Amino acid sequence: MSVKHPIIAVTGSSGAGTTTVKRAFEAIFERERVNAVVIEGDSFHRYDRAAMKAEMARQSEAGNHFFSHFGPEANLFEKLEETFRTYGETGTCERRYYLHSPEEAAEHNARLGTNLEPGQFTPWEKMPPGSDLLFYEGLHGLVKDEEGGRYDVARHVDLGVGVVPIVNLEWIQKIFRDNAERGYSAKEIVDTILRRMPDYVNHITPQFSRTDINFQRVPTVDTSNPFIARDIPQAHESLVVIRFANPAKFDIDFPYLLSMLHQSFMTRRNTIVIPAGKMQMAMEIIFEPIIRKLLRDRAAAGVRQAINS
Repeated sequence: MSVKHPIIAVTGSSGAGTTTVKRAFEAIFERERVNAVVIEGDSFHRYDRAAMKAEMARQSEAGNHFFSHFGPEANLFEKLEETFRTYGETGTCERRYYLHSPEEAAEHNARLGTNLEPGQFTPWEKMPPGSDLLFYEGLHGLVKDEEGGRYDVARHVDLGVGVVPIVNLEWIQKIFRDNAERGYSAKEIVDTILRRMPDYVNHITPQFSRTDINFQRVPTVDTSNPFIARDIPQAHESLVVIRFANPAKFDIDFPYLLSMLHQSFMTRRNTIVIPAGKMQMAMEIIFEPIIRKLLRDRAAAGVRQAINS
């Protein structure tokens, strides 16, 4: 953690909905004129699209049928920790992009003068100093090697946010997204879910015990068989459970939240439940004062450093 160069990490599984959280932060950054370095989790994959496909085939032939983007073998966790540590110490770091689409490839090729294709990475680039904070969104913002101690990304994070739909809803969202956006068949998607399950249990789920705040969307309609669902439950068919690990850390004002979020209610001393349609609004109400506090502390740390130097 670093008072002078704070780091915010939003983490969630594939199909969890971390993009919604990213939009809420972007709205706050724009209103508060926050200059954020944005880091995408996909950029820390070890393999590009073609190399990952080849490595998956090689692993399968060797008898490993659970090799996935969720685990350490397919990611640069040490590099991710180095990025967070370096930013916390210096206010700058290296960044690259994973090119998901032809549009992204065209954008970065024009910027860099390269000829990269979708599924490839841009070169690592040094970020200029002067940013206010680092914002990470992806799969592994609070990952930690509990057994070997090779990496501990979580220890560098000042605000950790988890996006965790109940698993059946997560699967429904993934099935619909991968089919609509990537053209995968139902069987291919189910095979992917099964292949990822050990890494999901061992490397994704534990992160949500290290977050400061979790947002868990819970449908109020039947999702007991996600593999035959005809549609994704809509916002008015869902609730969101918001859990604060330590409400005192960020001075969470529950009476204020209850007054601002219509039809919200508390289920535990650190847990509030809201209609899912108010999720982005709730995020902005919750995160805006937290970001202001991080920036105030950052400014105060700069003043102290100037006085002492």
